[in-house]
Amino acid sequence: MSFKELPLMTQKKGTLLFHPYIPKSSLGSLKTVVSGRWIGQGPLVNKFEKKFHKIFSKNQSVISTGSGTDALHLAYILSGLKRGDEVITPVFTCTATNIPLLYIGVKIKFADIDINTMNISVESIKKLITKKTKAIVCMHYGGLPCNLNEIHALAKKYKIPVIEDAAQALGAEYNGKKIGNISDFTVFSFQAVKHITTGDGGMLAIKNNKLLKKAKRIRWFGINREAKYKGTWENDIFEIGYKYQMTDLGASIGLEGLKKFNKIIQHRRNIFNIYRDILSKNKNIIFVNDDDKKKKHAAWVSTILSDRKDYLQKKLRQYKIETNQVHFRNDKYTIFKNFIKNCKFPNMDAVENKYLVLPIHLKMNLGDAKYIANLINRLT
Repeated sequence: MSFKELPLMTQKKGTLLFHPYIPKSSLGSLKTVVSGRWIGQGPLVNKFEKKFHKIFSKNQSVISTGSGTDALHLAYILSGLKRGDEVITPVFTCTATNIPLLYIGVKIKFADIDINTMNISVESIKKLITKKTKAIVCMHYGGLPCNLNEIHALAKKYKIPVIEDAAQALGAEYNGKKIGNISDFTVFSFQAVKHITTGDGGMLAIKNNKLLKKAKRIRWFGINREAKYKGTWENDIFEIGYKYQMTDLGASIGLEGLKKFNKIIQHRRNIFNIYRDILSKNKNIIFVNDDDKKKKHAAWVSTILSDRKDYLQKKLRQYKIETNQVHFRNDKYTIFKNFIKNCKFPNMDAVENKYLVLPIHLKMNLGDAKYIANLINRLT
């Protein structure tokens, strides 16, 4: 399999597709950390978790991790998945959603996408779900929430957990609730170009508070780390754990990001809305979105569908505007070949060579967004 991309642009050449946002105040915080005792997991990690919990997941317990992928693996373990279980998961997502399922050895059942939102298709889930299904995984593409009411209805019927990959959906809302307060498990990412960053990192929101102690043990080799602080090292290790913790270095950056979050998401939404208002009028492209009033977009990316995607991408690059396809359909990767026999994904097939992601980040201004949108209209 080959996937052709244009070379990455440098910052001096124009509008980048992504750009990390690290508040200037982070420099002072980092200086404090490196001159103190705790560089790895320490008091700032705890503080970051408490602040995040207060803002985003008031109704659930949270635990930070070294990456969003770590948090996904942790969610799969806590949900009780074991080798041979069937799990329904989107065919279109970052591979980080599905690779941890391979760690456990489950049987992956790929679901097609909804062609209008590029989120997991509820109709596809209905066709795949059986008594053998042990979990449903959904990913909120670009920051747009999936159809959670319908997904939860299916999960309730079959008495299985819902695991949300909300790596792109920090600040998104569904039915008036922030993502992170709804499903059994919700995973967030603080990778370099997400809404806020910790360099790399993740957070897992857990509905069942009784699982938090187990989550903390698994995060650190299966050991009760809190007992270590009290000087007690009579710790038996009775379950396999990992080294999935966040560091105080990362948490110090994340804490500054939380202070700026309202500014961050409002700016991203302003850019998204400009794209939507201008590009939705263009009959030659489709602007990927959902007008469902239950959903509030987190505006991590903005995506269009065009029959002339390759032409448009090359022309935009001539104007020093970077665009790309952020994710690739997972069924085309060799590691998933055992799960695709007799599988058909008509909606994914229909958009595979049409979707193009537009820049959204804090290095852009609203004028940049208007220029890009109007340019796309002229080119199409």
